[in-house]
Amino acid sequence: MIVLDTTILVYAVGAAHLLREPCRDIVRGVAGGNVQATTTPEVIQEFAHVRARRRSRADAARLASEFAWLLSPLVTVDRDDLLAGLQLLETTDSLGAFDAVLAATAMAREARALVSADLDFSTLEGLTHVVPGTPESATLLGEPPA
Repeated sequence: MIVLDTTILVYAVGAAHLLREPCRDIVRGVAGGNVQATTTPEVIQEFAHVRARRRSRADAARLASEFAWLLSPLVTVDRDDLLAGLQLLETTDSLGAFDAVLAATAMAREARALVSADLDFSTLEGLTHVVPGTPESATLLGEPPA
């Protein structure tokens, strides 16, 4: 199982961008049953927040709901995840609180990878971070690396 960060959802349905197609490939892989992926309710919430700043609230709510269904069952962040994330926040200057808790949650669930365009996740020991559009991303999708 892989955990998706907000960046994957935002780029997958966003405007033209270098990462749009690689993120769409990941979402298509999940929808097609080729990739087992999940995320947290907080990621879905952050996606809705970002989307609503650029598009209508109705559009943001609709897409967030679709992602919630697609990525269910969602991973629930518990107290231990929060505390581990706060420890990462304290010791890792490059991570904000949201990302630190998401990383801690992915590690606690022994996720195969945390997929994100955010390179700050790469600094964490014990977390496999995969950037969309890379050979590692192709491997997650079951494709031969380019």
